Amino acid sequence: MSSLTVLFGVAGLLALAAAIVPKLVANRPFSVPLVMLIAGIVLGLLPLPEPYGNGWSDPAAHLHGVESFTQLGILVALAGAGLSVDRKFGLKRWGSTWRLLALTMPLSILAIAALGYWWLALAPGVALLLAAALAPTDPVLAGDIGVPHPDVEPELARDNEIRFTLTTEAGLNDGLAMPFVLLGLAMAGSRPNLAVSWVLVDLLLPVVTGVVVGLIVGRGLGWAIFRTSSDRLRLAEYGDGLVLLALAFLPYALSEFAHGNGFVAVFTAAVCVRKQEREHEYHGVLHAFGHQLERLFVPLALLGLGLAIGDGLLTGLRPLEVVIAVVAVLVVRPVVGWVSLLGSSAGRPASLAIAFFGVRGIGTLFYLAYALDRLPIAQQGVLWRVGALAVAVSVLVHGILAEPAIQRIERMGGHLPAH
Repeated sequence: MSSLTVLFGVAGLLALAAAIVPKLVANRPFSVPLVMLIAGIVLGLLPLPEPYGNGWSDPAAHLHGVESFTQLGILVALAGAGLSVDRKFGLKRWGSTWRLLALTMPLSILAIAALGYWWLALAPGVALLLAAALAPTDPVLAGDIGVPHPDVEPELARDNEIRFTLTTEAGLNDGLAMPFVLLGLAMAGSRPNLAVSWVLVDLLLPVVTGVVVGLIVGRGLGWAIFRTSSDRLRLAEYGDGLVLLALAFLPYALSEFAHGNGFVAVFTAAVCVRKQEREHEYHGVLHAFGHQLERLFVPLALLGLGLAIGDGLLTGLRPLEVVIAVVAVLVVRPVVGWVSLLGSSAGRPASLAIAFFGVRGIGTLFYLAYALDRLPIAQQGVLWRVGALAVAVSVLVHGILAEPAIQRIERMGGHLPAH
């Protein structure tokens, strides 16, 4: 039996699991990602025949593949997250999101980088790379506690401060982590170039370009989907979910071609499309198609991470690496997030939930693969161990606590923004 045949069989089982597992775990205190992560670890521990086993699933040996797969998953998730956002744009209306992006994210990166430098003796640039990779929260794994299907309780997309903030934060910080990663790469390189012109052109300008490209492409796609006068060309008339892929890929490609931030462009374009036609039933079609794709990416990504962990990714794990992974997810983010939201309109219960449920996932895996593929370093094993453990801790803790905790807050009315 060839290895390709085995892979086809595994792919079929994964597709079947993606359809069945969500129904089996419904209303139970654990999530699909957690089930798949555990299944991957168990599979990785098995004495598989050649060519499997002996570190075959080590992400460090497949950096380009890990980067490409996680990038694809992020793009689909960003498009779906942007289409779910039904609250009007504004500084005050999105106040909790801006606080998380402007305060929580950079302060958390600074804190984790300092811990990596002091506790793990990482070089400053490498410590910053680790911290930046741990910064983005995940729009895929946060899906169960984010804004729901547009056809189900649409007020959750507008008035639920917890779900709205977690969704918009995850939609934007995947792209906003890139400048910190690039800065870490520059600092870790042999000849760091930290000139002001480089910071402006290579770090900050791409974010602005991504927003502009996203607005332009979003308006164009929104017109093609909802507004064009021809019934034959109006995409919403066909009820075809494949348009989601255009919304995921076109803004990204055009933004990257213009030296912009592609992740920011995709989320901006999706929000722009939703803004042009908020109530159309076609949003439900796009959301359903995107959700199905995410249900494939989640099992694959988490099963792959579990396989790598079971097959020896954590070999050589030191106690301080465990401490940093746990502290990054369960201490730094909650504390900095809560402080950042003090005095906001979110209110205390919502602020505590938002601060705590910063789910880590494939964004971390993407940025680790992205950085190490461009600058191999001697300490990459440390980065993979801490990153993988942080994702696993997040999937375990948040997967068990998120939905019950947020539902309880919602029943108490603590999810509504204070006025």
